[in-house]
Amino acid sequence: MSAGAPHGAGGRGPDDGGGLRASLSGLTTRGRSFLAAGLAAALCAYVLGQSGLLRVGLLLAVLPLICVYALHRTRYQVSGSRRLTPMRVPAGSEARVQLRLENTSRVPTGLLMLQDRVPYVLGPRPRFVLDRVEPGGRREVSYRVRSDLRGRYPLGPLQLRLTDPFGLVELTRSFSAHDTLTVIPRTEALPAVRLAGESSGYGDGSRRSLALAGEDDVIPRGYRRGDDLRRVHWRSTARYGELMVRREEQPQRSRATVLLDTRGLAYEDAGPDSAFEWAVSGAASTLVHLLEQGYAVRLLTDTGDCLPREGGGFTSGGQESAEAAGLMMDTLAVIGHSDGAGLSRAHDAVRGTGIGGGFGGAGGDGLLIAFFGDLDDVQTELAAKMCRRSGGAVAFVMDSANWTGRPPGLARVTSRGLPPLEERLARLRDAGWTALAAPPGVAFGELWRMAGSAATGMGTGTASGAAGGWG
Repeated sequence: MSAGAPHGAGGRGPDDGGGLRASLSGLTTRGRSFLAAGLAAALCAYVLGQSGLLRVGLLLAVLPLICVYALHRTRYQVSGSRRLTPMRVPAGSEARVQLRLENTSRVPTGLLMLQDRVPYVLGPRPRFVLDRVEPGGRREVSYRVRSDLRGRYPLGPLQLRLTDPFGLVELTRSFSAHDTLTVIPRTEALPAVRLAGESSGYGDGSRRSLALAGEDDVIPRGYRRGDDLRRVHWRSTARYGELMVRREEQPQRSRATVLLDTRGLAYEDAGPDSAFEWAVSGAASTLVHLLEQGYAVRLLTDTGDCLPREGGGFTSGGQESAEAAGLMMDTLAVIGHSDGAGLSRAHDAVRGTGIGGGFGGAGGDGLLIAFFGDLDDVQTELAAKMCRRSGGAVAFVMDSANWTGRPPGLARVTSRGLPPLEERLARLRDAGWTALAAPPGVAFGELWRMAGSAATGMGTGTASGAAGGWG
């Protein structure tokens, strides 16, 4: 919710002369026509000596000036607000904007035009005409915005256009408040499948005993009513001057990293249906799915940037986890192509934290889900090194030859000297990845299901054959 008073709505500005000159610029075409006709009639009356024509000319010329002065002196006191529901919306979905205008003065308003400024990608600029608002009265209007392109779009400022009864003058007063609509990538509900090396979010399966033991959390917190006094941490109590208690054991949460390849060199197409947008949407769907499954999740890009940045790079749970999830979705809403040419920084970030071997002891239960664009020989080798056979790793690989609609003869080896898609997938599988091709027109949920089948050894031939056929 944002609110504010329109600039100049409660009275004149600090520079009355400048404000009056600005009001003169608000003359409409009709007002300028009246003024020009009046001056011309007065000039003709002076030349011809016609006093009656002179009075008509003066009336035509003075009327717009009187309207300018009267409108300039108008002391409407109005307040406006905007409510955006929701403030974060998936691409292709609608958000509702509700505007409220309240007359806080003791006099009724005249004819008002309410206008909100919105980017062109959200639709036409909404305009509403309010005939009369009584003292203390309020008016509410609403409109809807929709965008097929993810991003952050400013809404506002809210503008109020004042006009006189004759339509000779129009003045615009602007509110100062803005709101921002965040259009996040489309997400798809994913089926519950079991991936290679995966345990459920809270340590079920092979690591359940460790999860039940929990991780010692020695950081004390403030005493809350009902806490057991036997858990009071006296050293911290003496240090902070208030009762502090030891936190309860927290069950260990399995960790997962979602790696998004954003290199500009890895994608050749653009637009809402491009391979890059498919990868961004797939990464968003994966993040949402893993968070719902109870995983501690982080988002990693080829630049080595990691979200969240606190807590070792992974969501911690509770309200902090929800905030981190919102931050990651906001990042995906505006993420673009990077200038990087390789995956070396992402490789260092992944190997530095020990994905596949350092999340929960030997063998590791860390899960790595990657979305790759075009990979040459060097990048394929780097990607292969990110995975160990003992950990769970799934890669969705896009090929520009398929997404850009090249002729079949050029789909095997591109102009940039990339190896065939089947070769890239085979090298990743040999390194321990569950690697699938991501062709255009295939729902991500179907690929996710195939990844689960291939990882459990129930449908590897199907997945591999499909990947090869799509490539």
